[in-house]
Amino acid sequence: MGTHGVPAQYGGFETAAENVGLHLSRAGWRVIIYCQAEGTGKASYDTWQGIERVTIPVDLPGWRGTSKFDLLSAMHASRHRDVCLVFGYNTAVVNVLQRARGVPLVFNMDGIEWSRKRWGKARQAILYVNERIGCLLGHDLIADHPEIETYLRRHARASKITMIPYGADAVTDAPVDPLRSLGLAPSSYLTLICRPIPENSILEIVRGFSARPRGVKLAILGDYDGSTDPYHRAVRAAASDEVVFLGSIYRPDVTQTIRFHALGYLHGHTVGGTNPSLVEAMASGNPVIAHDNVYNRWVAGAGALYFRTEDDVDRSVSTLLDDADLRRTLSTEARQRHADLFTWEQIAGQYERLLTQHLPTDIENPASLTVAREA
Repeated sequence: MGTHGVPAQYGGFETAAENVGLHLSRAGWRVIIYCQAEGTGKASYDTWQGIERVTIPVDLPGWRGTSKFDLLSAMHASRHRDVCLVFGYNTAVVNVLQRARGVPLVFNMDGIEWSRKRWGKARQAILYVNERIGCLLGHDLIADHPEIETYLRRHARASKITMIPYGADAVTDAPVDPLRSLGLAPSSYLTLICRPIPENSILEIVRGFSARPRGVKLAILGDYDGSTDPYHRAVRAAASDEVVFLGSIYRPDVTQTIRFHALGYLHGHTVGGTNPSLVEAMASGNPVIAHDNVYNRWVAGAGALYFRTEDDVDRSVSTLLDDADLRRTLSTEARQRHADLFTWEQIAGQYERLLTQHLPTDIENPASLTVAREA
């Protein structure tokens, strides 16, 4: 529970659900993933790559549709006693249904979502309450970063918290053709891939990059509709003519190609735990320039340069572009860090070991897992 469903076409939770689900299915588990669709009517059932899908249509937009979907998913899953893996706690209150009926619940607690300023006070309060509920309801809690584990220990006993980060598949080759339609050429651009919100330091990165001519492009993915959002307008206004806005691209094969052929990746996230986009950049061998905080430093380690201000971005971009040996060193370090900690084989295996603890004692081999959805 907790994703938009499979195949993954949206974000980190979907990618995690897909990879963990496929791993478990290959290991002999019965995997069911709840999927959200637009519309009305009853749930439909099908199979995708050995994973059973329960697709539930909802007719409300945004968070209201997500909340309705989560409620319907929890109601459906509460009919069964299979262990449920819940990605996110945003609507944890609906999982009371499952807990009351003795369903084992494992929550991936995401980052400290309620602290994000973009939600506003009312939404922050709702998220905070649901975080507390998730800590209470979950038989086990997954923290995606050591700092998130430390935070969760303030609200739940340490024995039910397990640190499992996100994963990514190593990328060792990618076709060039998808770049041409985007106006890009291999090794002629840096990338910035994230939600277009202030806490991801996008304005600082664009200002720092645009401080001087670079001879390469900064390719930014995301929806920057300057007509509706003041922050998006500010980002566009700060951009030099070497900054290109590619829009939102949800096809993993295309984003994988963009990453693989880039000179480097800029990562401005200031809050949260292990960010999937950073791990995916490392898996592609990207030299990284990351915001300097405990989250990013643990993930990227020695495979990155770090910044705090737009002047730092300016200096780091210049250093990276001027030093081919440094780019090779950072790329090697990033790939090694990924191989050591963040492959899907390792991550999915950790999920399986945790979920196995909640199987009935009379089951010798994994037989049934409900991966429910809660976004």
